[in-house]
Amino acid sequence: MEVEGIVRNLENSVVIVTGATGFLAKVFIEKLLRVQPNIKKLYLLLRAASHESALQRFYSEIKAKDLFRVLKKKHGPNFSALIAQKITVVHGDISRVNLGVEDLNLFEEMRNEVDIVVNLAATTSFDERYDVSFHINTMWPKHILNFAKRCARIKVLLHVSTAYVSGEKEGLIEETPHRMGDTLNGTVGLDIDNEQKIIDEKLKRLQADNVSKRDLNLAMKDLGLQRARNYGWPNTYVFTKAMGEMILEELKGNIPTVIVRPTIITSTYKQPFPGWNEGLRTIDSIAAGYAKGKITCFLCDPKTVLDIIPADMVVNAMIVAMLAHAQNPSKTPIYQIGSSVSNPLLFSSLQDYIQRYFRKHPCFDKQEKPIQVREVTIFRTRNNFRLYMALRYLVPLKVLWILNAALFQWLGGLYHNLNRKIKYAMRMIDLYAPYLFFKGIYDDTNTEVLRQIVRKNEAENVFYLDPKRINWENYFMNIHFPGLVKYTIK
Repeated sequence: MEVEGIVRNLENSVVIVTGATGFLAKVFIEKLLRVQPNIKKLYLLLRAASHESALQRFYSEIKAKDLFRVLKKKHGPNFSALIAQKITVVHGDISRVNLGVEDLNLFEEMRNEVDIVVNLAATTSFDERYDVSFHINTMWPKHILNFAKRCARIKVLLHVSTAYVSGEKEGLIEETPHRMGDTLNGTVGLDIDNEQKIIDEKLKRLQADNVSKRDLNLAMKDLGLQRARNYGWPNTYVFTKAMGEMILEELKGNIPTVIVRPTIITSTYKQPFPGWNEGLRTIDSIAAGYAKGKITCFLCDPKTVLDIIPADMVVNAMIVAMLAHAQNPSKTPIYQIGSSVSNPLLFSSLQDYIQRYFRKHPCFDKQEKPIQVREVTIFRTRNNFRLYMALRYLVPLKVLWILNAALFQWLGGLYHNLNRKIKYAMRMIDLYAPYLFFKGIYDDTNTEVLRQIVRKNEAENVFYLDPKRINWENYFMNIHFPGLVKYTIK
């Protein structure tokens, strides 16, 4: 597949994209339109209260983004006409019959025209309610697969998962599928239908007890963690994503299916321009918290390898993979898209980059004064971190509370409020700790085949996906952090 061949294979394609308002989905949509303006159509499935609301979401959450400025410049006054011609916004709901598309003529049009299905819909919160995460990450892939089976011209279904469905494995983690009922700790009895029953029964009991919304949310979050850890996964997110993979592997039949597993996705490396970002995810939350002076200590192993990959490299891999496997209903290929094998980044290096950058380029507070940041204290165990938090905040405050009777009520309230916040922080630490001490690296042998295809056909300038070309210091200091400040940190 020469670069012209890759682009040519996209010509006249009709693609449906779920999760279209997500960060990675927008990069994917922009790339398709930029490299192949002769793509026939993109159906973007959006959840909203009405078709008008879906259109509003498209205009405000997709088209209006700075990400599309290169495309706007390329097409000038014809940009809006291009969008109107190529993109059809579909008001729908993946979980409902016919994807929730109420216009049956539109649904039949989609069913007869779509040849590439790309599922990017997901909830990525580690601490989501189990029913919500199960509904989106596990069952939606089944509904999307059922739609693909009804498409008359289907060539390929591409599903975006996450590399961290591996759980807390150590060493080299291979690009192997999750079979139905497989667990990470050997515990038998994982049954997706039974998980649905457990969710339904739990909700029924909670509703019968008339619990508050807050208590119901917490109970469903705790249920997700309990079920995930029962079978060896560290959190609800990766557990439900793994079950979604199981469903596709079990039920795909003769539908050509590709699963892409990115690691930690960061801002664009090169195209459409360096540094585009949106939202705070994983390491960006750390950087933003430090830049605003809110993070002065952290829990991690400085020698942990962080597996980071820019969004545009993930999208390039998605495009090459889906075209390489179009109309090939053999075993489901798995592509782990990351950098830990070929260009590992240590947590200590990231810590250094964060501190150096925000000392030199401080953020500003509400009074427009530069926020002075200082050296971060690193804790290597959870127990030491808990002890530090207790000694620094709770113990002194409780002593004052006991000694100063005049301030008893105020100090008591402050103590309980701070105690609640620290408990929440420790819950987050408990959720993220497996990744702060992660000992695995992600094999990308299958992905290397995609890189070889790109190299062989001299397509690296358009579909680059080799992390070895990244200089991490330059990327973070001159691309990622400036983009993070411009597009995310306020």
